Amino acid sequence: MFDKILIANRGEIALRVIRAAREMGIATVAVHSTADADAMHVRMADESVCIGPPAGTHSYLSIPAIISACEITGAQAIHPGYGFLSENANFVQIVEDHGLTFIGPSAAHIRIMGDKITAKDTAKELGIPVVPGSDGGVETLEDAKRIGAEFGYPVIVKATAGGGGRGMKVANSDAEMEIAFPTARSEAKSAFGNDEVYIEKYLQKPRHIEIQVFGDGKGNGVHLAERDCSLQRRHQKVFEEAPGPSITPEERARIGKICADAVAKMGYSGAGTVEFLYEDGEFYFIEMNTRLQVEHPVTEGIFGVDLVREQIRVAEGLPLSFTQDDLTINGHAIEVRINAERLPNFAPCPGKITAFHAPGGLGVRMDSALYDGYSIPPYYDSLIGKLIVHGRDRAEALARLHRALGELIVDGVDTTIPLFHALLQEADIHSGDYNIHWLERWLEANLPE
Repeated sequence: MFDKILIANRGEIALRVIRAAREMGIATVAVHSTADADAMHVRMADESVCIGPPAGTHSYLSIPAIISACEITGAQAIHPGYGFLSENANFVQIVEDHGLTFIGPSAAHIRIMGDKITAKDTAKELGIPVVPGSDGGVETLEDAKRIGAEFGYPVIVKATAGGGGRGMKVANSDAEMEIAFPTARSEAKSAFGNDEVYIEKYLQKPRHIEIQVFGDGKGNGVHLAERDCSLQRRHQKVFEEAPGPSITPEERARIGKICADAVAKMGYSGAGTVEFLYEDGEFYFIEMNTRLQVEHPVTEGIFGVDLVREQIRVAEGLPLSFTQDDLTINGHAIEVRINAERLPNFAPCPGKITAFHAPGGLGVRMDSALYDGYSIPPYYDSLIGKLIVHGRDRAEALARLHRALGELIVDGVDTTIPLFHALLQEADIHSGDYNIHWLERWLEANLPE
């Protein structure tokens, strides 16, 4: 068993890991930049180490500083949270080379799934259905046009090293491809230092469905059903729920088994998420995230399991504390991401919190590192909290979300809370009739920038 773990992250996810570790009797070390000296995760951890100036590149992304913090404090393992170094295979290798344990999958699995083309090829080999598209990287405009004709427009050009919607362009014709192809390559080069792109068939009205998986690294794997993350703005998730309102029990069992079998065959260790586009009853693999997801609490809500605890157990070499047969869905859960952003253009809005009150009551969970008087620094992601609700069914979860949003107080900065009040007035939200394009179109009509 670990005696002490270091959390290479900040904010609400660092607090989330601290809570799980504390329940397991494990001491925690928080790392922080100078800008986060007064952050809640620093206050809550058993020890803290300042690892650099405000910029993430010189603090939370500084591998030498994080390794040094482990050596200074005697931490035996590192939990990466999400973002920052959580999917950096080089970091994982360095952690292991220093005799430390990375609480997550192997460097090899992160490397395989971190490249979109390799991930797609691996998914095919494992029996996971994929979106029709190019067999690998596409180097020339002529090849791009040929593929567009082969699969039929529209198609989407994607960066192989991409994420967050960068290096992605849709083309509806040869003429549009002449713009989309070089633009995607240019964006990919700028964002990731790699201009390789590939091309896939562009689905018209898909939903974004992701399957939560867990492996023990010893050839065993389970799935914890799906999350529907279709409500997105610029490819960034806004509203997530589990189970998906459009997925039948038969579809869930089928795709869940495919994913669980895949992680078992890989010998995958820890938490992962297999992401799909879903349309007309079919699932199409888009990527695998080799880490804990921001939206993991909705899965915890419907299954009553602690996914961070399981991550730590598996990293210690222990078996999962549940089997597939133990996992039964109970009710419905929804998460909304509260960002410090100014509507309608979603501009970041750092500043001092003059009042904060988290909602409570049955089936309500607020994951946040805010407190009265806290100053949100301008250097990091604008996510300041996640409001998660659980109900006996989807209707009760929506009603509980409406009530909880009415109790939530965040004064001193602008937030996205009004967005969710407005969305809960929409019939499509209550019926669950939406896809990955719905929110963008709703924003254009209701909150023009």
